Amino acid sequence: MALADWTYLNGGLDIATVDRGVTAGIARPPGGGNFLFAFNSLTAAQGAVGLFANLPDFAPMSKGGSIRGCLQRGPGGGPTSFSPFLFLCGQGTSVNDSAYLLGLSDDEPHRVVLRKGAVATGLPGADGPGVLLKSSASFTQGTWLHLRLDVVVNANGDVVLKALRNDLAAHPLGTPPDWQPVPGMADFIDDALGINSGSQPLTSGRGGFGFAVKDVTRRAYFDSLELSRQA
Repeated sequence: MALADWTYLNGGLDIATVDRGVTAGIARPPGGGNFLFAFNSLTAAQGAVGLFANLPDFAPMSKGGSIRGCLQRGPGGGPTSFSPFLFLCGQGTSVNDSAYLLGLSDDEPHRVVLRKGAVATGLPGADGPGVLLKSSASFTQGTWLHLRLDVVVNANGDVVLKALRNDLAAHPLGTPPDWQPVPGMADFIDDALGINSGSQPLTSGRGGFGFAVKDVTRRAYFDSLELSRQA
């Protein structure tokens, strides 16, 4: 998707607080192209920046969907106090709205985590509040991970969440990915009664990506973002 296909969520940190944009100055993931999208925090303010797909029938999507992309917690001023993530079923156009978030936990080493909650909060540590699932493996800062989140809305109102990963070493960008469940993250059913997650499931909404931060010179990188909607 092109840069023009994305719109910033309202209420996010401004560009004087978190710089952001396309750059060729950072090493891309295996098989990547000439550019990637980067975030770099310039102050110690707390909050998030998020972008959603603004295409027809995607803003919002009437059901679930699938989003995938490469993410990295980049080296910077410290190993914690930030998290990059993908999201689906965003309930509005503000960072204060809830969504399903899949990304990299605020830990070092970090894990892949799935959380349900406000975009503005981003992702906590792997054992933090709101985390529905976490990977069994951990990763060091500076590691590219190719992740995919599927949100499937069933006819009875249950929502099935699937966290998948493609091994970039074996299947770099530009070749067909081999999507496999993230070890330790079995499918999660956000049931229609709100039992498993503690709140009613999110059955429609917007998809995008974001960066939550609490300190200065924290950096995150994204590449090869793709979004599709459930028929």
